[in-house]
Amino acid sequence: MLPKASGASRRAQYSASTKAALIEVATAQFAEHGYGGTSLDAVVAGARVTKGALYHHFSGKQGVFEAVFAQMEEDAAKSINAALLDATDPWEKARAGLRAFLAVVREPGYQRVVIQDGPAILGQERFRRQEERSSYGIVQDIVGAVLDASTYELDDAMKTTFSRIFFGAMSAAGESLTTAEDPDVDVARIEAAILFILEGLKSLADRGIVLAEPTVATGVTSSS
Repeated sequence: MLPKASGASRRAQYSASTKAALIEVATAQFAEHGYGGTSLDAVVAGARVTKGALYHHFSGKQGVFEAVFAQMEEDAAKSINAALLDATDPWEKARAGLRAFLAVVREPGYQRVVIQDGPAILGQERFRRQEERSSYGIVQDIVGAVLDASTYELDDAMKTTFSRIFFGAMSAAGESLTTAEDPDVDVARIEAAILFILEGLKSLADRGIVLAEPTVATGVTSSS
């Protein structure tokens, strides 16, 4: 016979299911109505719990939003990572990662919660930190693998610079999709542009072109 769950275990299971239900309903509310249009009354009604239960898990509306945001970013990272599983070649891995990223940022819920409301509700600093814990880490791994597979001999600082440039470009591209008249056309253009850059890097690497070490000019004076 299976051992009976203790009272403490049952309470923990109930607490976890309550929190999951609140996050599920809040995700739908924030995705459809945005932060400003979502009420805690609607969230607790949809989850069929009391406000007291909500405040047991969250400090308030922003706390609920932060949990939804974190869950969306975690799901996005899992989706992108899943797309990379079958790619063994670093360049193909980069293409697969790009396509998976663009698929994520096209989702209406992700656009509304993460791209549109995220920076304003979390603040830019916390928003960027959250990104770096999720999607940026994936981009860093992909770009690092591509550069390691090339003929370029770069230190970690330069690899990080490449990663930030690519991540910045992809984030800006994703943000532009929220106001695109025809997202399908814009996605095709973004994919073509970034793949063109990747193919350019690959072509240079295949030809044995070496990336020069950056130099900083010092002691330069202007002549009158």
